[in-house]
Amino acid sequence: MRIHVATDHAGLEFSQQLQQHLQGLGHEVIDHGPAEYDALDDYPSFCINAAIGVAQDQRAGVEALGVVFGGSGNGEQMAANKVEGIRAALVWNDSTATLAREHNNANVISIGARQHPVEDAIRFIELFIDTPFPGDERHVRRIAQLGEYERTGDIAGKHVDQLG
Repeated sequence: MRIHVATDHAGLEFSQQLQQHLQGLGHEVIDHGPAEYDALDDYPSFCINAAIGVAQDQRAGVEALGVVFGGSGNGEQMAANKVEGIRAALVWNDSTATLAREHNNANVISIGARQHPVEDAIRFIELFIDTPFPGDERHVRRIAQLGEYERTGDIAGKHVDQLG
């Protein structure tokens, strides 16, 4: 499987260790940066590029997922979710790693590098990758509603009030 990875300065060493682990499991890892430590770097471009890579691969029929890191994982998840077709989930334990796939068919996860030891993050990522989306009707319906809103601003044919 192809795994797109991105981080910021807070998760750089963490990301490098995880990439080596994923490669050791036989995954093709695409690193979207950063390439070196810069305490003033900004995560949005790195994480958005990783999410774009996942979305493009999935549209092309390539089996791909994404993992983004930062200090807390919050901003990185928000950045990835700006890309159409991405469902990024913040993962902080085994249950959220599996539920991200089982209930939301998440295609990107975000992990706080300052919140977990690398061993936990490895376990979360492996659970995420290894958990299939079972395709239960209620989950498929809800995911479709999110996609509909993303494309049209409506959910289940109902107009959603917009700010402004």
